[in-house]
Amino acid sequence: MITTLLVANRGEIACRIFRTCRELGIRTVAVHSDADENALHARVADTAVRLPGAAPAETYLRGDLLVKAALAAGADAVHPGYGFLSENPDFARAVLDAGLTWIGPSPEAIEAMASKTRAKELMGLTPLQEVTEADLPVLVKAAAGGGGRGMRIVRRLEELSAALEAARAEAASAFGDGEVFIEPYLEHGRHVEVQILADTHGTIRPLGTRDCSLQRRHQKVVEEAPAPGLSEQLTEDLYALAVQAASAVAYTGAGTVEFLVADGRAHFLEMNTRLQVEHPVTEAVFGIDLVAEQIRIAEGGALEKDPPRARGHAVEARLYAEDPAHDWAPQTGTLHHLAVPDGVRLDTGYTDGDTIGVHYDPMLAKVVAHAPTRAEAIRRLAGALERADLHGPLTNRDLLVRSLRHEEFTSGRMDTGFYDRHLPALATPAPDPYAPLAAALADAHGRSRFGGWRNVPSQPQVKRYAVAGEEHEVRYRHARDGLAAEGVRVVHADARVVVLEVDGVERKYTVARYGDEVYVGATRLTALPRFPDPTAQLAPGSLLAPMPGTVVRVAEGLQEGAAVQAGQPLIWLEAMKMQHRISAPVTGTLTALHARTGRQVEPGTLLAVVQETSS
Repeated sequence: MITTLLVANRGEIACRIFRTCRELGIRTVAVHSDADENALHARVADTAVRLPGAAPAETYLRGDLLVKAALAAGADAVHPGYGFLSENPDFARAVLDAGLTWIGPSPEAIEAMASKTRAKELMGLTPLQEVTEADLPVLVKAAAGGGGRGMRIVRRLEELSAALEAARAEAASAFGDGEVFIEPYLEHGRHVEVQILADTHGTIRPLGTRDCSLQRRHQKVVEEAPAPGLSEQLTEDLYALAVQAASAVAYTGAGTVEFLVADGRAHFLEMNTRLQVEHPVTEAVFGIDLVAEQIRIAEGGALEKDPPRARGHAVEARLYAEDPAHDWAPQTGTLHHLAVPDGVRLDTGYTDGDTIGVHYDPMLAKVVAHAPTRAEAIRRLAGALERADLHGPLTNRDLLVRSLRHEEFTSGRMDTGFYDRHLPALATPAPDPYAPLAAALADAHGRSRFGGWRNVPSQPQVKRYAVAGEEHEVRYRHARDGLAAEGVRVVHADARVVVLEVDGVERKYTVARYGDEVYVGATRLTALPRFPDPTAQLAPGSLLAPMPGTVVRVAEGLQEGAAVQAGQPLIWLEAMKMQHRISAPVTGTLTALHARTGRQVEPGTLLAVVQETSS
């Protein structure tokens, strides 16, 4: 029996595994980088071991340090979570060679399936060796790992070389393995997967389907179980292919076989030899704990004779600290407060006051709703997200709510091109027009004019706020019976709650303020000084860092005075394990270059200036 378990991971998945361990009476060991010293997963574990450094390559990708940490802490088992080294056969071998129990399939099974190229060979498929115009579009894909990293769509042959280079660099940074391969890209398929459980006694059990078609940058955003709209025959075919894949490598533990479903046919993509991020929707539908099942299988236990029955429908949304309207740019800062209404499941690796940094994935949390029907589960999740308290960096919350309520999703007609078609409309900010006024009235609560009340008109008070990149100026005044504003009736105003009557309807706003950051319901505002700083001017053509990160590359030979073309890639930033390219906005001359490889930058840092060539 396992008594002490180390999770070779961080954040949300580490916290989730620890929760099951506590229920089973298993002691827990966390590992943490220097950047994660005060992270939630390090605080909730019974024991924590430091991994010196901050970058994944120095810490969570160092199998030798992880095994050493497990032995030092007296652990007798290691759970890899997902990402990092979860699909690395050499790490699994090192754990077993140290006399520890590995919570996962055998190293041989990982080796066969974790490399996407070998997995396809096992299923009778081969990647493209040479790409011609007739093959386009194609997908460049990391052979190891997942989560959308190391993946690029190529629609023109001249883009292939750059896509291969970028995918290799991203894959090496995220998984420690830069191998990539090329496969045909199907434009309008659905991403459907099968959860499997397999024990050491010969039982391989398909445990339902999931649909994960809503993706950004090939990384899943919304997942659900079961996958809607599949015929009985197609579901049976998916189960059979999943069992075939698991049987081919004598698989044990929890795993997922992924497919692209198009024209009523299933096309094998890969097998993930680990727990999936989206595993909670399967847990909700089948009423099981997949982490507990993993541990029981690793201890030699057999699956229950009677498979669990599916009940209802579950939908999961991933909350990311990112800006969908600006190329999904990751966001950093302090998470002041995160809370969701009762009735949904929240899996997170953060708590109030934690810092969202630049080193790791920007996912804040997963929110899961379960209900008797798909429509009810979608409604419950959308409502919970809409009412959630999210005080901190900008997130994709509004995008998620709109996605869940989009007719294409509610009718089950979505595919992996959903955001390609609908992103502009879904990501366009739509803040409440009365949020700035509510913020100003809450701020004004308790303030009084000098002296007592006088029977003369009060001078309007002016406040300025930035909302979704736009400035808003609001005016209010102090009246005999409280605060007043034109066009509305102020029913109530204090520092935390404002009630406004608009066109006969009373609207209640909750207000929270942290320095210059103000949150009015789901609207995020920044309080601005009354008079703008006249010196805060930027030269035309200034290229600013859109996110915090590290400059990992500057275009070869780029120097001040160089002629550049509009759209020419100039600088590459890496943030949260993803690479972002910054290109020349116009054709002209590079008059300033401040970016240097290895430099850490904050949002708004001036990287370069391109002076447009006059016509």
